[in-house]
Amino acid sequence: MPVPSLAPSFLRRCAFALAIACALASAPASFAQSPSARPRIERAADLPRFTYPIEGKVEDLVRSPGRFAPFAAAVRRDTESVLSGYEIADKATRRNLIALLGTLDWLGGRYDDVLKKVEQLRALEDKPADRLIAGLRLEVLARAAQSVAPGSPGWPAAVDEALRRALAPLPYAVVENDLKGAKASAELMGETLILTGVREVMQPIVDRSGSLSSDFAPGIVSTRFALVGVLPLKSVFAAGYGSTIAAHQVAKVDIWAARDVALQPAQAKATVAVGVWDSGVDTALYRTQVATDHGMPVLIGYDRYARPSNTPLQVLTPEQQANLPRMLQRVKGFSDLRSAIDSPEATEVKAFLSSLPPDRARPAIEEIRLAGNYVHGTHVAGIALAGNPAARLVVGRIEFGYTVNPDPCPSRELSQRVAAAGQATVDFFRRHGARVVNMSWGGSQRDVESDLEQCGIGRSADERKALAHEYFEIEKAALTRAFASAPEILFVTSAGNSNDDASFTESIPSSIVLPNLLTVGAVDLAGDEAPFTSYGPTVKVHANGYQVPSLLPGGSRVALSGTSMSAPQVTNLAAKLLAVNPKLTPADLVRIIVDTSDATADGRRHLVNPKKALAAAG
Repeated sequence: MPVPSLAPSFLRRCAFALAIACALASAPASFAQSPSARPRIERAADLPRFTYPIEGKVEDLVRSPGRFAPFAAAVRRDTESVLSGYEIADKATRRNLIALLGTLDWLGGRYDDVLKKVEQLRALEDKPADRLIAGLRLEVLARAAQSVAPGSPGWPAAVDEALRRALAPLPYAVVENDLKGAKASAELMGETLILTGVREVMQPIVDRSGSLSSDFAPGIVSTRFALVGVLPLKSVFAAGYGSTIAAHQVAKVDIWAARDVALQPAQAKATVAVGVWDSGVDTALYRTQVATDHGMPVLIGYDRYARPSNTPLQVLTPEQQANLPRMLQRVKGFSDLRSAIDSPEATEVKAFLSSLPPDRARPAIEEIRLAGNYVHGTHVAGIALAGNPAARLVVGRIEFGYTVNPDPCPSRELSQRVAAAGQATVDFFRRHGARVVNMSWGGSQRDVESDLEQCGIGRSADERKALAHEYFEIEKAALTRAFASAPEILFVTSAGNSNDDASFTESIPSSIVLPNLLTVGAVDLAGDEAPFTSYGPTVKVHANGYQVPSLLPGGSRVALSGTSMSAPQVTNLAAKLLAVNPKLTPADLVRIIVDTSDATADGRRHLVNPKKALAAAG
């Protein structure tokens, strides 16, 4: 099932330390193979799998050095076999595997090896910030441990000194966004939150099957590292990042204000139907820009079971509706934390999550996830419609899962319903004359595979892989057919927030190649590449996706981050181009948007330029 592409956080599926390397592979390979003889892996779905037997309580495994050691040795063996036995095309996968080994090195006291792994990580990075700070926390802990024993009286001071020495020479303008995110993560950290994945996700899997696959087993490593290596130093990391941020209070230059164009009514030669295919929209906020039929907003909707549910917003239970003000407040709190804004909302979120009792973890996390889903489509719509009096909103609503464990579980029947709902939604957009449709969501085969394991479906990793491939291909093929069936519509999609190659992971829709589909990556206010944005050959342009202000249901204005926020910037531009020149085709729109974008010196980013694009629209 699709999920919205909001900026990643530990509250999403692969957090809770569920995986340092979500693409961790299996099947032993010979170290004697020459590089030329190694099988080449071109897709994440083709990575081999491992299974790790586990007895008893997973939390005991995480906490006990004696129980952890043989498990760690098995993970190390398998990870090294993948790196040596396969030629992996994707740098992100190699980085994940090396980072996993580096974490094992630190937990095993191999501090010189940690520093070598950090060098390898940075050599594999392409983003400017990541080339400087990938593996920074591991590096700091390893350098401190070379002189002071972890846990000794002088340990916090040694880590503090190592952190400040590491941060001091960094060009702040390059790493600012990363440091703000790191500070927020440190401030939110708490034992309950760290262990929630172990208690609520991994333990049920082990109770059913007696093992964890390589999708989840690396989470044991990262959870132990967080407990013994990072949590005791929470205040040290938060203070170190915070002091660096406070010392550089220089606002980035906004490159977007000079590029933006707000259309005047006289400039529009026609109205433009703009589809927002998302979690739903509070249409009352955009009353003059909403397409209507007999006075009612034009919309189609499906719930998370892919069954019709034609309401503008997700239907909340009475309890959820009562909690909605608090949910919206916490959305703002998370946003403020990400920007290092010391607001009352940010303070409340920090205090709440860092001190969660174990019995409140699941409902708290699910409520926060639900809040993020609930606001998503309304926020996206505001970006897509801004400055365009000719835009007319057509709503296509889907629901994203928000529970810690999958609901619904994957099945052939569910994938067939999702496929049918996708085609029905595209047909609906066509009937109502949509010219451009925004899709800020995505999913991959590995997501389905992980859900199958959580649901206890499939007797082995290989069987789950086969089922996931079958179910995923049903949805991918149907979505591709649906887009192709509407050649007059330009579909705009977000690249994703996994900091990986969307084509390698085969994320949909972002990896699909069609002439009427455009994939968008995210940069910040100054055009610097966002830490979270995915990339790859299908990502043709970039737009601002970092702390973008827009409306939430009810009308409050909050800044959110993610490629979810960059895609509707391009949808907005396409709709403006159509307003001034209704004869443009999707191919024309793609050509104009891409050709008028500004390439950065490193060639990684192509920043959209609305002013230049509108001048070229004819």
